[in-house]
Amino acid sequence: MTRRVVITGIGVRAPGSSGTKEFWDVLTTGRTATRRITFFDASPFRSRIAGEIDFDAAAEGFTPRETRRMDRATQFAVACTRDALADSGLDFGTLDPHRVGVALGSAVAAATSLENEYLVMSDAGREWLVDPAHLSPYMFDYLSPGVMPAEIAREVGAEGPVTLVSDGCTSGLDAVGYGVQLIREGSADTVLAGAADTPVSPIVVACFDAIKATTPRNDEPETASRPFDGTRNGFVLAEGAAMFVLEELEAARARGAYIYAEIGGYATRSNAYHMTGLKKDGREMAEAIRAALDEARLDRTTIDYVNAHGSGTKQNDRHETAAFKRSLGEHARAVPVSSIKSMVGHSLGAIGSIEIAASALAIRHNVVPPTANLRVPDPECDLDYVPLTAREQRVDTVLTVGSGFGGFQSAMVLHDPEVTSV
Repeated sequence: MTRRVVITGIGVRAPGSSGTKEFWDVLTTGRTATRRITFFDASPFRSRIAGEIDFDAAAEGFTPRETRRMDRATQFAVACTRDALADSGLDFGTLDPHRVGVALGSAVAAATSLENEYLVMSDAGREWLVDPAHLSPYMFDYLSPGVMPAEIAREVGAEGPVTLVSDGCTSGLDAVGYGVQLIREGSADTVLAGAADTPVSPIVVACFDAIKATTPRNDEPETASRPFDGTRNGFVLAEGAAMFVLEELEAARARGAYIYAEIGGYATRSNAYHMTGLKKDGREMAEAIRAALDEARLDRTTIDYVNAHGSGTKQNDRHETAAFKRSLGEHARAVPVSSIKSMVGHSLGAIGSIEIAASALAIRHNVVPPTANLRVPDPECDLDYVPLTAREQRVDTVLTVGSGFGGFQSAMVLHDPEVTSV
């Protein structure tokens, strides 16, 4: 019999919030947390706005040595892990460490620290030959993405499978999906899974400037992220993280754990087409959705809410709309769809996990978060995109999807464990 996997602990760091409760409050009140970039002088850039987090490492419990050793994204991941552990009520000291795993997603890993160290060694780029005398003793920690999940493993004492997943903007979905697979196949009983990215740095901003993927709406930072809106002109870069405690269902029930949701199905596909381009018919995302529903053994009509990728680019929004129609049929017009990127921006590899958190909380609270800033609907995006205001309704099953550069398309189905399979 296939082992069923559930979420019993959640930790979130997202723009406008310092924890899971504040994060949910931002979403349900429809507040936007995007602003002008404050981390560096962004005046030379085309897009000068982002979703930044007011993160105090010392207040979060990190020592000066830990703060120096860990990149900002790693600090986010560890902070969220601590929150998820506390939320789960699970005593990791009683677990067999060989049966505990870690699956972490990240698109750009320690890009922030790598850039900062280059600036130090090159004297802000003035020296062609960098001076190794100024090299940080933790440079390897910044260079190797695998250090990020290793830090989480150290935090919880995990000696089972420990993995980093880097699939661009679907990394957060794919890492959790991999964690689910580890438990289902019997390689682990408990997995810390999620993602973290802190890409609000000059080099990453410049990369997206070059391809004009981010919005230049710098005079309106609070309303610049406009998924599915006819006036949208690019996404808003952001940082963030979310981590989950994943457990086998019966073990969680046996210890009396609160269960946020069961992860019933997950699938990922590639369009094998273009690094940044998307086919208009949404076929590959639709196939991922169908496969995830099949794995969950649920009919498409059971979906109560779709948490969209909704990046705020015309290409993505129209591709996604086509994918929903293709995979959900007539039910696509009956089910509410929304994008939380309208409020917290696009944190690249982390956003998939942050959206899983939003999906699980939607099930817990029976509330569908809104698509903020959606005032001028795009005629080609003609589904129920829940504009401006959250909607209270019964939510037992959620479909959450992700789309990433490189052609990655992923889908996950979360549901109340009591939902009946087809």
